[in-house]
Amino acid sequence: MEAIEHAILWPCRENFPFKYHLLATMSFTQKIRGLITLCLAPLLTFVVSVCALVDMLLIRRSEWKAQWFPRIWGRGICLMAGVKVIVEGLEQIDPKGTYIFAANHASQFDIFAFQGYFPHDFRWIAKKELFKLPVFGRAMQKVGYIPIDRSHGRQAVKSLDDAAKQIAAGKSVLIFPEGTRSPNGHLQEFKAGAILLAIKSGVPIVPLGFNGSYEILPRGSFLAKNGIITLRLGPPLPTAHFKAKDKEYLLQQLRNEVAKLLEAQYQPEEKALCETTIEQEG
Repeated sequence: MEAIEHAILWPCRENFPFKYHLLATMSFTQKIRGLITLCLAPLLTFVVSVCALVDMLLIRRSEWKAQWFPRIWGRGICLMAGVKVIVEGLEQIDPKGTYIFAANHASQFDIFAFQGYFPHDFRWIAKKELFKLPVFGRAMQKVGYIPIDRSHGRQAVKSLDDAAKQIAAGKSVLIFPEGTRSPNGHLQEFKAGAILLAIKSGVPIVPLGFNGSYEILPRGSFLAKNGIITLRLGPPLPTAHFKAKDKEYLLQQLRNEVAKLLEAQYQPEEKALCETTIEQEG
């Protein structure tokens, strides 16, 4: 939920302090291209939101057809930054099936890459406050994004139940079980909230690995590099037979499956440390 907020408000908001030392690794051309992307991304976000609203209110009025606009948004930002996206493993899923896609989260470009180049119909889950934003919030509502209350208490439980019902009714979604972007590119621990959503909805959960996005825009950086992002899908994990009490088991199973889809430099730190120790002992 936090992920889509960061992508929408980027580059207007970023975590401080910035990693200024990363600029030293960028060529002059990369810096110029990154700066252009930084300046044009908010304008593209606004224009695409207005077009989606006009289309939904006055022209086609089709939620499914309106997904074309967010796709332009994601693809446009990737093209501006010089980012190529490769999708692997689509044969693992039914093009007409409903899934929860669960991925590692290494960069804001995970959002842009998935939105722009992933061919399966899906929606975003976003915290309810984003739906109050001028223009963009209204556009999110119209194209079928799912609001969720991140506070505590009955409203939070109800919003989770409502989200699960929408997913069960046929809306695929992407979630980031880590809860926020990785500070170093390594796969972090998963949180139980996302797993409960999968269990409540009862739809299969598909592990997904983002490779290469961390180098393009790591957390704390504000100028994107050019590069290649590979989205790698694993086989779906059934959730219909799981109960809330099984969430820890499913959480670890899912994390292990996501880790299998990641290249060596993005593996969980505990695994990387273990492998390094074995190599040294050998």
